[in-house]
Amino acid sequence: MGGDEVTVYFIGAGPGAADLITVRGQRLLQTCATCLYAGSIMPDDLLALCPPGAKVVDTGPLTLEQILTEIADAHAAGHDVARLHSGDPSLYSALAEQCRRLDALDIDYEIVPGVTAFAAAAAALKRELTVPGVAQTVTLTRVATLSTPMPPGEELAALARSGATLVLHLAAAQIDAIVPQLLEGGYGPETPSAVVAFASRPQQTVLRGTLADIAGQMHDANITKTAVIIVGDVLAAEGFTDSYLYSAGRTRGSRH
Repeated sequence: MGGDEVTVYFIGAGPGAADLITVRGQRLLQTCATCLYAGSIMPDDLLALCPPGAKVVDTGPLTLEQILTEIADAHAAGHDVARLHSGDPSLYSALAEQCRRLDALDIDYEIVPGVTAFAAAAAALKRELTVPGVAQTVTLTRVATLSTPMPPGEELAALARSGATLVLHLAAAQIDAIVPQLLEGGYGPETPSAVVAFASRPQQTVLRGTLADIAGQMHDANITKTAVIIVGDVLAAEGFTDSYLYSAGRTRGSRH
C-alpha cells in the first residue's frame, strides 16, 4: 500500500439495525467527511451518524468507475472516506474490484468487519448453526444469475450432498428453482428450513418449515428479496450431545 495514512474505510454496516454496526465502524463513520453507502437499504438512523456537513452519496445508481471517482476526489481533498456496505464486506459486497482499483491508484484503505446477515438470521431463529453431532460445517452460498454465474462444482445439488447447514444469500426470488436442486443433492423433503427476511429490522419476518413447504410459505408472505434461507437439521436439533467446551470432564487451565 502507498501513502502515509489510511483514508478509505470499507465498513460493514451490519444486517440492518443501526446499533448492529461495530463500535469501530461507528467511530470511523462519525469522523469521515465523505460517506458512500451501498443502496437504499441502509437505515437512515445509521447515516445520521455521519458528521455535520459530510458529503453523503448513495452509490446505488453509480457505476464502479463513478464510485472510484468519488473516492479519489475525496482522497485528493484530504478527506477520510467511509464506504458503507451492508452486512460484512467479505460477503457479496463487490469489495474485491474496489480494492483492486484503489491499489492501482495507490490509495490506502482499511476493512472494518461487520455483523453478517446470516448471523442476524440465526439470532432471529434462536439457533446455533453448528450443533455437536448434527452439523459442524456451514456452507454460505448463493445461486446463479444472468450477471453472476456459479463456478463449476458450486451448483446447489453438489453443495447439498454434504448434508451440512446451508445458508443461501440473494436467492429468495428463485426459491422454486432452489428446492428441486437441494432435493436432488440429497436433502429430504422433511429437512428443516427457515427464511428470515429483513433480519434485525422492524419489518423482520421469520418463516420456519421444511423443504417441502418453505417455498409456499415464502410465496404466501411475498418474500422475494432481502432474505436469508437456511437449510439443515440444526434448525430442529434435539437431544444432541453437549459441547465438550463446558463439560465437567474437560481439563481446564488458567487463561492468561
